[in-house]
Amino acid sequence: MAVSTAHLASGTLRARLRSRLLSVCATAHSLAALAALLNPDRVADALGLFLVGVNGYSQFYAVYVGARLATAGLALLAARQGDQPILGDLAALFILAQPAGRLVAAFAIGLPQGLLFVVSGIELAVGLALIGLRPRGRFLSIRPSP
Repeated sequence: MAVSTAHLASGTLRARLRSRLLSVCATAHSLAALAALLNPDRVADALGLFLVGVNGYSQFYAVYVGARLATAGLALLAARQGDQPILGDLAALFILAQPAGRLVAAFAIGLPQGLLFVVSGIELAVGLALIGLRPRGRFLSIRPSP
């Protein structure tokens, strides 16, 4: 009985931590999207991007506003629906896709520099933490194991 109570308490703590981390991710992605929406030229400059013409701005808004808001929405939904761990898994994959893409680019042109390197480290740590805090069960499964 004590073992199952300890296991249950551990699972509850993991679920609360994962939910809080997902909420923080939702807030951070929402704020990043808002900053990009309000001042695209400044954000683009900080990221080392040069926006040219309608297509340049359109692509910037698609990635830095649209994709960030989608990630924020998914993370918020996952934080609220703790009984469906696949939502948190998908949010973690969205977050991990960014440093993964930068790693691919590193082979061709080098690692990101400055603030973007720090952001990449944070994204990697948060994505891995979300996977590490996953309820027991198979990764990308619909329900945790009993």
